[in-house]
Amino acid sequence: MSIVTKTGDDGSTGLWSGERIGKDSLRVEAYGTIDELSSALGMARHLCFQDNVLYAIEHIQRLLFRVAGELASLGASFDRPITEEDEKTIEAKTSEIEARIPLRGFVVPGMTQGSAALDIARTIARRAERRVVALSRTDEISPVLLRTLNRLSDFIYMLAREEEAAQGKLTFV
Repeated sequence: MSIVTKTGDDGSTGLWSGERIGKDSLRVEAYGTIDELSSALGMARHLCFQDNVLYAIEHIQRLLFRVAGELASLGASFDRPITEEDEKTIEAKTSEIEARIPLRGFVVPGMTQGSAALDIARTIARRAERRVVALSRTDEISPVLLRTLNRLSDFIYMLAREEEAAQGKLTFV
């Protein structure tokens, strides 16, 4: 199968569930921003040094494939939706980092190459969440998926702080 299909030449794209919709739809914008986030995390992975951060980035990227799959499903349910277990895992991992690295105020972002890349990914995560919230105003979106996206930007934020703390670069305003 070729990557060039020409089926989108008319401005439409195919969903995981088979329907075709406009490339400029809120749904495509939402899962496209999730794709952008995963790519930004891929860059961050090559700039980070902490093993637990590297493992977490890959975990998040795998989760994002499921988020995008769920968002790209309209007429049929996605076969591996985001679950409350996913939400709880991200929340617990965020809390673990917070216990090791207490925040004493606002942080100057991007004090290392890895944390800078993670901070960019964090802002993309927040934009992705806004896009999914906008979509949820017109289409039914799982509340668990919405909560998980909300938790995700906090997790990425703390991963950036983990990178900075490990290198003695965590800087407060």
